[in-house]
Amino acid sequence: MMAQSMRDPIFLAAMSVANQDADFVGDLCLRCHTPGGWLAGRSTPTDGSALQPIDFEGVSCNFCHRMVDPDYEVGVSPVVDLEIINNLTPIAPGLPAVAPAPGSGNYIVDHFDRRRGPRDLGDNFFFHEWELSPFHLESQMCATCHDVSNPAFDRMPDNTYALNTLNEPHQTQSPYDQFPIERTYSEWLMSDFANGPIEMGGRFGGLNTAVSSCQDCHMPTAEAQTCRIADVRPEAPIHEFIGANNWVINAVRSLYPDEITNLNDQNTAATVARAESMLARASDMELTMNGTDLNVRIINQTGHKLPTGYPEGRQMWINVQFFDDANNLIAEHGAYDQATADLTTIDTKVYEAHLGIDAAVSALTGVPEGVGFHFAINNVRYKDNRIPPRGFNNADFTDIQAEPVAYTYADGQYWDDTVYASPKGATNAQVRVYFQLVSKEYIEFLRDENTTDTTGQIAYDQWVLHGKSPIVEMDSGLISLSGCIADLASPFGGVLNLQDIFAYLALFNAQDPAADIAAPIGQINLQDIFAYLALFNAGCP
Repeated sequence: MMAQSMRDPIFLAAMSVANQDADFVGDLCLRCHTPGGWLAGRSTPTDGSALQPIDFEGVSCNFCHRMVDPDYEVGVSPVVDLEIINNLTPIAPGLPAVAPAPGSGNYIVDHFDRRRGPRDLGDNFFFHEWELSPFHLESQMCATCHDVSNPAFDRMPDNTYALNTLNEPHQTQSPYDQFPIERTYSEWLMSDFANGPIEMGGRFGGLNTAVSSCQDCHMPTAEAQTCRIADVRPEAPIHEFIGANNWVINAVRSLYPDEITNLNDQNTAATVARAESMLARASDMELTMNGTDLNVRIINQTGHKLPTGYPEGRQMWINVQFFDDANNLIAEHGAYDQATADLTTIDTKVYEAHLGIDAAVSALTGVPEGVGFHFAINNVRYKDNRIPPRGFNNADFTDIQAEPVAYTYADGQYWDDTVYASPKGATNAQVRVYFQLVSKEYIEFLRDENTTDTTGQIAYDQWVLHGKSPIVEMDSGLISLSGCIADLASPFGGVLNLQDIFAYLALFNAQDPAADIAAPIGQINLQDIFAYLALFNAGCP
């Protein structure tokens, strides 16, 4: 999706509404979604209408590998980097050329086509000029576009946000003095992973089982090529940039010919499969009984909030189905209607962030006060109950504008518990955790609020065409309400028989996450079968 970032119909629809809400704000979007077009000066008009075909290549190899570390290190950074930095023109009189913190598309790019990377390509590499760059192994590089702030607002001492002087640069240029739109990098920066590596048992793939940086999880190493002209290398970062986008690649393929996008059946299907696999590895679920109450614990195994990134439309929720002894469904929480894309939210936990505007911005813009999707003018965080990562600390997350809102997590907590009362007659429960990239409410907003072009309708039509943003199962588990984890088949209530073993083996053969009961979590193998049989032999309490 990075390669298709300027063809993403959801992005284009969101940018159209943003430009309606605030003149010229699309420039902030284009500098990350088409850095080549932005550097060439074609981001004006800010609706992208001046872009050339080459600008739709999105975040290209050429751009990333021409990026320069903004923090020059003597003896580490190439001499040419200091030469570039010293000759930069400041943003405005009295302001530094380089922002004091990364994010919002603040980047330095070599004027010449000198590619940078973490490997010595040797004296016999003649395809292009190159420079060694440790920066390309650092999470700070990812922060360039994965920490996003709105410089139209100033952070007040009471952590509210007021509109600053219009048509003037932000006075400090610090992202933490602006309104937070995305904080993925900062969430990582305040997690234990930033001080890692942390042993994760190979959960995120690659040759290294312990992870620390963004690249460790989203670009795991393997014996592979990194580009077409490179040799196979023993520990090459795989340039797949796996994230949570599980369907928009199909929309891109519907809207553009394959000869332009370089997409085909194989690489499109692989992209979707990798995203869904990443989502399945992002969390673990534990089910326990306390009397007749079912407790569902969701554990965040990522280095940032779960979910993270662009907050509009993204949601993760718990679905619980209670069955009687004859396997009849007698109650459900968090029901989702595949046909209508309607989610029942009042009876379950939905992990999400809600932004919106206050009365002052409402008076200026005419947009109703309260929660909404007008991200270019949002200046209030109304809700954020997304699960924090390892190392969470309320004070640190307040500093980076990512503390929980209308919810509470204790320092050190990277999991969340939800309790469901068992209905009368229920003997077992099936619990699943689902993720959805684009909610029905958000796509309808993009369609209905657009008054300038057809991008909103195009995005909506693609959403419908491709399954209304298909939901992804992240975790799944079965539990007998008697509290016996081995009791998987009728009759329930602590009566174990061969049917329970067959039920477990069916889960195992399907590689269902519910079969993953032995370490290392994230790998379903023979150890899980042995662990299940040990539980079975131990009987039920």
